[in-house]
Amino acid sequence: MLFTAPACILGSYLIGAIPFGLLLSRSSGIDIRTQGSRNIGATNVARLLGKKMGTLTLVCDMLKGFLPMFIVSLLLRADPNRDLLIALCGAATVLGHMFPVYLRFKGGKGVATALGAFLYLAPPAALSCLLVFLACVILSGYVSLGSLLGSASILVVLLVLQVPAWKFWLAAFIVLLIWIKHSQNIGRLLDGTEKSWQKKDRA
Repeated sequence: MLFTAPACILGSYLIGAIPFGLLLSRSSGIDIRTQGSRNIGATNVARLLGKKMGTLTLVCDMLKGFLPMFIVSLLLRADPNRDLLIALCGAATVLGHMFPVYLRFKGGKGVATALGAFLYLAPPAALSCLLVFLACVILSGYVSLGSLLGSASILVVLLVLQVPAWKFWLAAFIVLLIWIKHSQNIGRLLDGTEKSWQKKDRA
């Protein structure tokens, strides 16, 4: 555990820091960091390059949230600190997406990567989170509102499912990070200046 833990956590961070949205958009000649919301996530990619590229970015960002935790769970089946290490790797992956070393720590808002982590923690809860997100976006037109309410809803579902405490607290930490990253969106939602998805929102 002494040497394995730092390697797994660092590896998870470096995987999470891979800017798939930026890498996938390079062939188009568009730097997504300078257009739209200037975010490297799937929403901005979809807005600028279409739903196909946006979906591909979404899947890649979700996988980098899911795979590090899944791999660590397989490698350390007999380790007494397995759950703690999985939780730390999950947190590191999301932090990597939000604060990627490759981009001078200027990353995305972590929603897709968090969804990947939630899929590992509790697939039914992740599905409910996704449904809340979709319902909010369809009804309100605000992707940011969907992200905020969808992420928060998973905490309620995890409590209902009575998952182990480490899963709940990891999810709570990730949700807190998402809300912090959306602080400007929250301000615009409150003062009525947030743009909707239908109006090419720049959230």
